[in-house]
Amino acid sequence: MATTITKDTIIGDILDIAPETAPTFMEIGMHCLGCPASRGETVEEACMVHGVDCSALLEKLNQQIAAKEA
Repeated sequence: MATTITKDTIIGDILDIAPETAPTFMEIGMHCLGCPASRGETVEEACMVHGVDCSALLEKLNQQIAAKEA
């Protein structure tokens, strides 16, 4: 079954199932991915804090995960 990341998905959950997405988060300024606060944020919260288009980030993350699952 394909995994789909939404704006409500927790960053830590994404990193647990797809650690290869870490560089994508680093690109938007999330440099402390191991910190409990950042791992507990939703994608939407991270985008708001870092001034990133949530839709664009979701598309990129879902493409990365789909490629892994293919």
